[in-house]
Amino acid sequence: MAAELLAITGATGFVGQAVLDFAARAGIEVRALARRPQEARAGVEWVQGDLDDKRALQRLVGRASVVLHIAGVVNAPDPQGFEAGNVLGTLNVVNAALAAGVPRLVHVSSLSAREPDLSIYGRSKLRGEKIVKASSLDWTVVRPPAVYGPRDTEMFELFKLARRGIVPLPPQGHLSIIHVNDLARLLLSLIPGGEEVTHLTFEPDDGTTGGWTNTELAKAIGVAVGKRVTAMNLPAGLLRLGAKLDARFRGKGAKLTMDRVGYMCHPDWRAGEGNQPPPAIWTPQVETRMGLHATAAWYREAGWLK
Repeated sequence: MAAELLAITGATGFVGQAVLDFAARAGIEVRALARRPQEARAGVEWVQGDLDDKRALQRLVGRASVVLHIAGVVNAPDPQGFEAGNVLGTLNVVNAALAAGVPRLVHVSSLSAREPDLSIYGRSKLRGEKIVKASSLDWTVVRPPAVYGPRDTEMFELFKLARRGIVPLPPQGHLSIIHVNDLARLLLSLIPGGEEVTHLTFEPDDGTTGGWTNTELAKAIGVAVGKRVTAMNLPAGLLRLGAKLDARFRGKGAKLTMDRVGYMCHPDWRAGEGNQPPPAIWTPQVETRMGLHATAAWYREAGWLK
């Protein structure tokens, strides 16, 4: 698994932190991009800058064997925010890798790229994928489904709601889910490349046959936080109203946005059965109900969940 040098974007984020943890255990030397100064970390060389900073990207990828591009914009108040983070940022990373002669890039996209007409976010992630795939790099694209685990602030919203006993949901549908540790292991397992993974797009999940319904997942989160929850499937119109209210009260910090309502109401966000990574390279290890319990425990210990 070990690479001479692994360059990572998005290392300070939820997924990136898990990747750094597993890279340290595997003895992988890492150079990581960060907007702000970071505390020293064994095995990690920090490069200060962002996806717009071409000089920082040059420093990031110099001598690297592989670039792991995790950074991206999940939530933005306007289309320009998604464009800058997921399209232009990806273009800058690809160009930096090509200029430095880095042979391989593992690109973290999103399952939402499969349905680009449903959201600006999904459309921007698909455009980022196209940039990667049009390059001469040895690439692999990973489209994670909903990711949960310690440090996550997105799925945390569901844990907070479940603690109150009522979880409003989109119209009934199916989805896949994956623990952040399983995703981190997958990303590192893809470092060496090879014919089984090169120029392929993978959609990993937790291994649950048929995925989860929205209601099943809400109730499982309820069990994890010690509550019997009432799951309420709301019509799209009511969710759009909720998005307007969230924007009014939380502004740019709103979690329920109009763009998210667009893809939340899609009935099938399950990972494609034919798009799983090769079992010889990776299989999920975290059983989701146990993972949800451990995540809830982390939230409590961190003081996030009362």
